[in-house]
Amino acid sequence: QVQLVESGGDSVQAGGSLRVSCTASGDVDNIYCMGWFRQAPGKEREGVAVMHKSGATVYADSMKGRFIISRDNNTNTLSLQMNGLQPDDTAKYYCARDPAWRSYCPLSPQGYIYWGQGTQVTVFS
Repeated sequence: QVQLVESGGDSVQAGGSLRVSCTASGDVDNIYCMGWFRQAPGKEREGVAVMHKSGATVYADSMKGRFIISRDNNTNTLSLQMNGLQPDDTAKYYCARDPAWRSYCPLSPQGYIYWGQGTQVTVFS
């Protein structure tokens, strides 16, 4: 079992930046994929950025060049630096992890079994 706790959500003006983080505890060593997802009201949950145990990353097209996913293995923390935020980025942001061995990590939320409670990011114009 893995427990995930997100933090860092806030309200920010359009064009601003925000960093959200997710700290994991439990059986963190047997994790191959980890990532960030988001869900806006009335919309399906979507992948934002994911990272393989090897360090390889995948970003959703609309986040490339604006968002950066990173990890700190010493603190078991996964972070998402978000720049150039727009009102369309308003959503609840979730981190997730999955222990299944894979050579690459999917952006689909269906590929992950451990989820945090989410942290709200609101971007106002």
